[in-house]
Amino acid sequence: MTEQTKPVVFFAPMRSKMKRSLVKRAGDLLDRAGLKDAIAADDLVAIKLHFGEEGNTGFVQPIHLRETVKRIKAAGGKPFLTDSNTLYRGQRFNAVDHLECALHNGFAYATVEAPLVIADGLDGREAVDVPIAGTHFDSVRIGAAAVHADAMVVVTHVKGHEAAGFGGALKNVGMGLGCRSAKQRMHADFRPEVDAEKCTACKRCVQWCPVNAIAIGPDRVAVVDYEVCYGCGECVAACPYAAIATQWKTEANALQEKIAEHAAGALVGKSGKVVYLSFLTAISPDCDCWNFSDAPIVADIGVLASTDIVAIDQAAYDLVNASVGLPGSRGEGMAQGEDKFTKVSGVDGTRVMAHAEVLGIGLREYVLKIVE
Repeated sequence: MTEQTKPVVFFAPMRSKMKRSLVKRAGDLLDRAGLKDAIAADDLVAIKLHFGEEGNTGFVQPIHLRETVKRIKAAGGKPFLTDSNTLYRGQRFNAVDHLECALHNGFAYATVEAPLVIADGLDGREAVDVPIAGTHFDSVRIGAAAVHADAMVVVTHVKGHEAAGFGGALKNVGMGLGCRSAKQRMHADFRPEVDAEKCTACKRCVQWCPVNAIAIGPDRVAVVDYEVCYGCGECVAACPYAAIATQWKTEANALQEKIAEHAAGALVGKSGKVVYLSFLTAISPDCDCWNFSDAPIVADIGVLASTDIVAIDQAAYDLVNASVGLPGSRGEGMAQGEDKFTKVSGVDGTRVMAHAEVLGIGLREYVLKIVE
């Protein structure tokens, strides 16, 4: 591969010798990466971000999203901020709580100047089956608002992750835009188990099951026919009482590969219509789904932009590893060149990039261009 054929990743370091705002510089990166080429007049543009759990402080701050919104509008697009509901029962489990959480974290219209739309709807059911040619899946369920959007800008807070090792743009798109049942399929090869003490026989799981594998038994408890069930996870998303428990057990490589395959599904039909913006700031060791943020493992590095989802993740990974671990953090004592994410989590987080490259949605080799 020649330098001319490698994808370009634009990089704005934290320090600005010309004393320019990082907000404006990040916006400029979007333009340099080709935002105007990706957006046509009146395109509905999904801005995929993580609104942060209540109590978390590491997520990308609203002031940056306002600049992103401004640039999209200048390019002729109609932006909206979006994420899908969570599998775990926290502050973003359904659209009502999710939107309240987003507003509490500062993502009000008055601040970001764009509406908020939860990608998979009120209760996680508004999703589209997207065919893919994956190792684990031949189709994936992606939040409908993201599928129906004409273009997308992916704004990512780079961080570690306790299960996947690394949280970059691929995880933001794959796990982040998968609907609630898709998240269950990513996290485990699913076999629903009903807690009789919690089941109220409300029949929501019966109504949601796409293959009619669930019925209410004579003792008023949901019963699963395992000969019919194929482990889609819809019943977990359906149950309002946690009577069908979420299953988290998975092997790290399989989890990362499933994330990559959902990212591939989310990008179907959007060739040339997606730009990525990744913030290497407050690089915490854990996901922003926690209700706290641990100390950053390295100092703030800067912001990246690209049209290649794999290249931008690889560049982020490389820049973090080129940094020195911060004293007082879980990165303390780590030298330049050490794999910070693997040492912190015990998981090699590069598998997601390798699998995404095999799927054909990006390249790991890249050219880094520094932009003042």
